[in-house]
Amino acid sequence: MTNSTKQAPAPSSADSADGPEERELTIAEQIDAMTDPSFMTSLARGLAVVQAFSDSRKPQTIAQISQKTGIPRAAVRRCLYTLQQLGYVDAELNNFSLRPKVLTLGYSYLSSTPLTVSSQPYLNAISRELGESCSLAVLEDGEVLYVARSAASRVMSVALNTGSRLPAYCTSLGRVMLAHLPPEALNDYFARVKLRPMTDKTVTGQKRLREILMGVRQDGYAINDEELELGLRSIAVPVRGASGQVLAALNVGAQAGRVSVERMREEFLPVLQRGAQELSVLLP
Repeated sequence: MTNSTKQAPAPSSADSADGPEERELTIAEQIDAMTDPSFMTSLARGLAVVQAFSDSRKPQTIAQISQKTGIPRAAVRRCLYTLQQLGYVDAELNNFSLRPKVLTLGYSYLSSTPLTVSSQPYLNAISRELGESCSLAVLEDGEVLYVARSAASRVMSVALNTGSRLPAYCTSLGRVMLAHLPPEALNDYFARVKLRPMTDKTVTGQKRLREILMGVRQDGYAINDEELELGLRSIAVPVRGASGQVLAALNVGAQAGRVSVERMREEFLPVLQRGAQELSVLLP
């Protein structure tokens, strides 16, 4: 199958992020800004070092991790040494890589959460019926976090798996969950997020995004038309718990050349809505 091609970020336009652009804080600066006396800086740095290996299939050097996180090299070295002694990191000369033991850090969540344990058969059924990839995600720290996935085909240039993260503002999954945030939480999200164009179709103006989210909340679904990656189209619906609160989102993605927006509304939407209703019984 031919993968879609991700374009370089498009130049800013009248629909760009509102207001003057500010430099995004590094992970280290975010950690250092914490003033809570109970906050353990060393633990936060260690977790940041582990996360620095994300989306990298090659071993990382101390210098590379320091550049990614903003954490001083001496602190990165101590974190890696500790992680190596605990069996989470392997080292060959100055090249570091994660060991399988690191999977235990996420397994506790996956094995104890009903949604991730029991949702796979539902996603598989949706994927078989529509012939497209189906995903389940939650909103975590302003990003879409994939908690389950049934891949019928490769529709993105970047492989998506359980644990993968994507921006919320330019994905159908993210917009469904953002649309149901309380006003204060949504304001906080926009205050923290960097609205970058992923393709020349990405909406990055905060005013326009708020209008889109209002429509998503009213319609009960979100369609993403090549805003995350050219050639990729997706549709998502909310998954509610027993209280009616939106706790997750369910989507189907397909190549734009094969599946039109109209077909997504007419054929995909009813299947997703039925699946979301079935999944809701798994949530508190």
